[in-house]
Formats: sequence, structure tokens, C-alpha cells
Amino acid sequence: MAESILKEETFRVGETELRVLKGGQGKPLLVLHGEMGFPGWLQWEEAMAKKRTLWIPLHPGFGKTPMASWIMNVRDLGAFYSRFIREQKLTPVDVIGFSLGGWLAAEMAAANSGQFGKMILVGATGLRPPTGEIMDMFTVTARGYVNANVLDSQHNPEFAKLFGGEQTPEQYEAWEEARAETARIAWAPYMYTQSMSELLANVAGLPTLILWGKQDPVVPLSAGEMYHQKIVGSKLVTFDNCGHMPAVEKPAEFIKAVESFLD
Repeated sequence: MAESILKEETFRVGETELRVLKGGQGKPLLVLHGEMGFPGWLQWEEAMAKKRTLWIPLHPGFGKTPMASWIMNVRDLGAFYSRFIREQKLTPVDVIGFSLGGWLAAEMAAANSGQFGKMILVGATGLRPPTGEIMDMFTVTARGYVNANVLDSQHNPEFAKLFGGEQTPEQYEAWEEARAETARIAWAPYMYTQSMSELLANVAGLPTLILWGKQDPVVPLSAGEMYHQKIVGSKLVTFDNCGHMPAVEKPAEFIKAVESFLD
């Protein structure tokens, strides 16, 4: 299945526009992208699209979807998506969130865990790591930050497919728009909220899988362990010799973990 299977649709959520990529077949799976925007079609998505319809919203302000000035933080964005999935009659929907998208899923679950069927968090921000700290994406270039997401950016086929070659003006613009919106909604404090560790007690009865690279240089594994501790009944799976993008760095193991959990 090629990336061309994805079709872009435009929705209205109140007065706010939202563009969504949809593709695949079967039960819906909500995919929440990270702080650098939707990276592109990967092996795990191709595998899941054989049995699931992927709904991939492009967050407001991260490129194709216009910025919504009323969305001031990740909690606002979560409330926006809660309305969206309710109005589209998707609830309870299975969700997978990557990095900033993982934080977004956790915020939504803390507000109303009943809107999800199952939840997967992949290298999620949102918690202050007990040890180590979240990498500051604004101390490096966009390219430098993307490269830092994996342990070996020079010898990874999935990474090369997404980000290899010369950076195009379109890619540069998309990354900078994503970084600007991330700064606007996730700046103070940077990439976490003080209340999240307490709010996660509200995530009750929601099957949750937490996936993390053991050597994640962007969000330390200690944050994943804290998510596991705070979400009762959750399962933590780690990938050795892996950074912040297990879907890219360990695709076969990632697909196996995701399929096993969702099935």
C-alpha cells in the first residue's frame, strides 16, 4: 500500500478548520503526530492500514491546517480534538500519539478516558522526567533536532526515506511552522505541565501501551517509566539501541508491539 492511499479531508470543528489524512480499512485508529509535524508514510502505518482506517489530523498551526489563535496550550488542543472525535462519532476510538502527540493523547485521556478504547504513547512528552531532561529543540536547527531523534541518522532506511537528501524549501518551511506552533503551545514550562503527574490518576480502565527507546536522547526513558507508574494497568515496552523514533529505528518490533496490543 503506497502513501497515495491517504486522502486529505477538511473538517470544521466549530469555527476552526482541521485537515485530516485518512487511509486504510477497518476500525478507526487516531494518529497524533509529534512536534515536527506529520513525517510521512512509514512501514508501521502501511501494516496497520491493512486492518485499520488511519485518521491522521494535521494539528492547527503545523502546516496545512491554519493556526487557531484560541488554542493556547496542549490542553486546549486536547479539548479541540475531543470535540472533533465526538462530532465524527469516533468515540471510543483507539489512539496512538508520538512525542508531543503522546502528551496530547495523555491530556485527553486524563480529561475523559472513556473517549478512547485503547491508548498507545510513544516517547511522549508532557511529564517532567524524574532523571534527565527533555531536549530543547530550539538550541539546534530543525535539521539538527530531527537528526537527534534517532541514534544513527546516516544508516537507517526509514529515516532516509523521510528525511534523506537535501532539505527542500517546502520541508524547511514546514519544520519552522511546526517549531513556531510548538513554542506557542508548549513553551512554559517546556514540553510538560506540572499537573500531569497528578492528572494521570484520572486515566482509569483504559488499556495503555507505552513504547520507548532505551537510549532516547529527546525524552528520557525515566519519563516513560513515570507514565507507566502513573497510569494504572499500563504496559511499558522498551527498545534497545533505539532513540526517540522506535517506529523508524525498530519498525518490525514496533509493528509487532502495536499489532499485538490493538488486536
